[in-house]
Amino acid sequence: MTLRLLAVHAHPDDESSKGAATYAYYVSRGVEVMVVSCTGGERGDILNEGLEARSMAERDLPGLRRIEMDAAARVLGIRHRWLGYVDSGMPSDDGSVPPNSFAAIPLEISAEPLVTVIRDFKPQVLITYDENGGYPHPDHIRCHDVSVAAYEWAADADRYPAAGEPWQIGKLYYERTFNAKRFTSVFEQVRADDPESPLLEHFEGMLERFADAPELTLTSVPAADFFDARDAALRAHASQVSPESSFFFWPNDVQRKAWPYEDFQLIDSKVPSTVPESDLFTGIEDA
Repeated sequence: MTLRLLAVHAHPDDESSKGAATYAYYVSRGVEVMVVSCTGGERGDILNEGLEARSMAERDLPGLRRIEMDAAARVLGIRHRWLGYVDSGMPSDDGSVPPNSFAAIPLEISAEPLVTVIRDFKPQVLITYDENGGYPHPDHIRCHDVSVAAYEWAADADRYPAAGEPWQIGKLYYERTFNAKRFTSVFEQVRADDPESPLLEHFEGMLERFADAPELTLTSVPAADFFDARDAALRAHASQVSPESSFFFWPNDVQRKAWPYEDFQLIDSKVPSTVPESDLFTGIEDA
């Protein structure tokens, strides 16, 4: 059986900050991994003051973000598809988003291209965001909506008959990379290794931010050997990430000791599954 994993993200760069080490880990195991970017990130800002390609970013940010996404995909060894929608940007004061942007398009319409991808690629596992989008960007929330709908509708022969033969995905996960247990473990390791580390203030802020968040992780994938690949993929999105960002880049030797995993929440399974897990494909090969 060929194992296939599909991860659906809102914008290019999201795939590299949310689960990239896991994707590279599964590629190393012979799994076919595909990332879908729902939008092109057209309404993003330049977030790296030292960006070498600034002139192109100012002239053609969507074009640069496609180049960056291609580079990140090559680092991770994954396949990649664009869903083809336009970045919604952050909502205006009245909560609206631009007409014809991803979050403004009815779900029945925006889910069909993803159903087509699913029926063509035939993944056993799908990863996406929770109902809050991981954070409340309109495209992240709509990414959740579209992914969950496509998870169900891809198996329904009455839905989108022109989109290919129905396909039942075996397991649905939400990405849970940013969680309090991980932050606490890495914070304590940093403090033990270097009590004067400037990272401690950053971790204190993150722990405060996530203090009341429920512990939802049910699957921790042992992806530590691929943290460097994750960081290289994220740095490929140079318009969006400063290489000095303390939000994203922590010492990988510390992380490998403190929390050598990437985390996910099992939401639905069509195969027998018992949590906690260490493998997204638990139960698939026996189904």
